[in-house]
Amino acid sequence: MLAGRKDAWRTRLRYGMDDAMSKRATPAPVAERPRGGRARSVAELLPDAGRAAFRRFGFVQSAVVSRWSEIVGPRYAGVSSPESIKFPHGERIGGTLNLVVRGAHATMMQHIAPEIIERVNRFFGYAAVAKVQFRQGDVPVPRPRAAPPSLKPVPVDLGASLRTIADPELKAVLEALAAGVAATRGAPSVGGDE
Repeated sequence: MLAGRKDAWRTRLRYGMDDAMSKRATPAPVAERPRGGRARSVAELLPDAGRAAFRRFGFVQSAVVSRWSEIVGPRYAGVSSPESIKFPHGERIGGTLNLVVRGAHATMMQHIAPEIIERVNRFFGYAAVAKVQFRQGDVPVPRPRAAPPSLKPVPVDLGASLRTIADPELKAVLEALAAGVAATRGAPSVGGDE
């Protein structure tokens, strides 16, 4: 008899019931869902999270934003900034590029919209953008990136082959690599033996 009262008392405490509620039928405890599956590493989860975030805000590639001045030229990049690219549902072609344009420059940008579409599509390599929408707003002034400091001047024989490279980022990286190679003497040593 005493054991039955203790069980009833524990049930009331567990489910927060008073004496009036205890006379009714006690609810069955909620069964916990069995946990299963394998543990996933963070590296497996991050691409999905990043992809979802970029897709939500309409960015296909962050390179469009970071290389905007190369795509449209410094004149137009100074007065505009890409905001997003929105595609039709389930498609990756025929999207709408949304641009933020400074003040009265929107009229000028509307006149060159076909050229912007052509340049962006050339950057992607396929007909990714079909329309451009403009929104007037504040555009941050693009700051030119400084080339990384060189350790030594690039040797003349290495510099001649680098002049034919059109991509400024690649050219700067290769110049820094060439300067690093030119700064070393002899074969590299492995271990602590000098």
